[in-house]
Amino acid sequence: MRLPKAGTIEIAPSILSADFANLASEVQEITVAGANIVHLDVMDGHFVPNITFGAPVIAKLRKYSDLCFDAHLMISEPEKYIADFAKAGADHITVHIETTNDPVGLINRIHDLGCTAGITLNPATKLSSIEKVVHLCEMVLVMTVVPGFGGQSFMEDSAKKCIELRNLVGADTRIEVDGGIDPTTASVVVSYGADTLVAGSAVFGKDNRKEAIAAILEAYK
Repeated sequence: MRLPKAGTIEIAPSILSADFANLASEVQEITVAGANIVHLDVMDGHFVPNITFGAPVIAKLRKYSDLCFDAHLMISEPEKYIADFAKAGADHITVHIETTNDPVGLINRIHDLGCTAGITLNPATKLSSIEKVVHLCEMVLVMTVVPGFGGQSFMEDSAKKCIELRNLVGADTRIEVDGGIDPTTASVVVSYGADTLVAGSAVFGKDNRKEAIAAILEAYK
C-alpha cells in the first residue's frame, strides 16, 4: 500500500512496541483494527543508541502484510542502505537531515527507487535545516522524543514545530509525529497540524488493538 494522500488522520502503530517473536500476527492484528500504515523504526546503534532490525526483517514481514510500510531510518550513511530497504518492501522511507551531506540527492534517490520520501526533525533540529528539501517530501516527521528508545515522555515544545511546518508545507504534505502519542497527546498534535500519528505502546501495549486505535482517533475529534 502506498502512503495515503494527505487529508486523513492516520494512526501508524510502531512495531518497536510489538512482540518481535510474533511480528506477522501483530501486524495482521493492527490491519484488522483499521491501521493503514505500520511504522518501522530502524536503528543502527550508531546514529542512535539502540539497535532494532534491518531490511531482512522487513522483507520477511512484507510477505504477511499489504499495509504501507513506513521505514524510519535512524541510521548513519543511509545512502548505502536505502536500496536494500526499497527492495525489502518499504513504501515510504524517512531519513534524518543530520545523516547526509546531500539531502536533495538522497530524497531524489528514494523517489527513483519507487518510494515516497520523508525528512525528520529531531527535538534539537531547527526547521530551517530542512527547508531546502521539505517540499520534495511527501511526509515530514517531527520527533516528540529523542530518537533511540520507546517509552519516553512526550515533548510538547517539539510538537509545536508542527504549526510552523504546516504553514510551510501546506495541506498536501503529511506531517507525522512520533513519540509519546496516546489519546491525551493525539488531540494536541492534531491541533498543531499533524495528521499521521505514530503510536507504539498506546497500541501494542493494549490487549484490544482495535479499541486502542479507536481511542486515539476519537481523542482529536
